[in-house]
Amino acid sequence: MSTAVMTADASETVKEAHSDMQVGVIRHLPVLDDRRRLVGMLSDRDVMRVVGAKRNGKVADIMTREVVTIRPEAAAHEAASLMIDLKIGSLPVVDEEGNLVGMITQTDYLELARRALLGLPLER
Repeated sequence: MSTAVMTADASETVKEAHSDMQVGVIRHLPVLDDRRRLVGMLSDRDVMRVVGAKRNGKVADIMTREVVTIRPEAAAHEAASLMIDLKIGSLPVVDEEGNLVGMITQTDYLELARRALLGLPLER
């Protein structure tokens, strides 16, 4: 899980969010409200649909509002199963109040697999 997570605000423009995604080289941006609670998820696919159509609305207009999440105390295999079963590339980790505490991505699991295949310690 990564805890240093770039986020977006629902009121920011898609163009601003797209720029942040390019700078951070990321494909998913959690969208937070003013109390730091998760209210949506913006993917690179969402952005490409709008940017390709030469429109520039607000993040709130195109974000996914029904976000699948997981709790910090969940086992890693549970997160992996959710991602595989639902065919999603990232999974926000939220506490009991709905505050974002981190993100789990496909890249996290690929790094874990790489380390296991090389016989390296699994903990970074």
